[in-house]
Amino acid sequence: MNSVQGVGMTSQRTRARMVARLREQGIRDERVLTALGTVPRHIFVEPALAHRAYEDTALPLGFGQTISQPYVVARMIELLIADRNVKNALGKTLEVGAGCGYQTAVLAQLTREVYAMERIAPLLARARDNLRQLRLAQVRFKHGDGHLGIPEAKPFDTIILAAAASHVPQPLLDQLAPDGRLMMPLGDENQVLLLVENSAQGFVETRFDAVRFVPLLSGVE
Repeated sequence: MNSVQGVGMTSQRTRARMVARLREQGIRDERVLTALGTVPRHIFVEPALAHRAYEDTALPLGFGQTISQPYVVARMIELLIADRNVKNALGKTLEVGAGCGYQTAVLAQLTREVYAMERIAPLLARARDNLRQLRLAQVRFKHGDGHLGIPEAKPFDTIILAAAASHVPQPLLDQLAPDGRLMMPLGDENQVLLLVENSAQGFVETRFDAVRFVPLLSGVE
């Protein structure tokens, strides 16, 4: 088998066990479970950590960043697509904090168009290389400050942040399509998942699980 398919602790069988564990943890949307089961997480982590790739834990990427644990990725995406029973349920998606590209690859299973932002240039280069292996042509990358989004590509049906902020950046709200949804970790010390829906009555916020993410930083490196 090649490195994408994996062997032993990085095999499809190991991936299936991860999906079964996610189901036991309460993830119910089969589209989300299929997406996580499709993406070979081991190619996104450091080779020395490949044997831990399918554990339900965040793993270090360098540059003070981590690859999110599978449950949190699944939970955030499940909340984004709840009640959207269409094939490409996420619609046009903006991801802030692409990191190594793992969540990007999962998102790409659920939509035709993903715009992935990353502020750290070497990480963005790694994400490009990782997704090239998977031949995911529907992903567009941008090196930039996630607080600002990608105004030239708006509007987005869904926006997802992989870093925590004390408030929702206004430029991201401005780039959310009517009936669009934004999902992010909110808070500094005590963080929760926040879902923002752009309804006809204005922005509606709903708070969910407690989480722990790296902070959303300004500028680029």
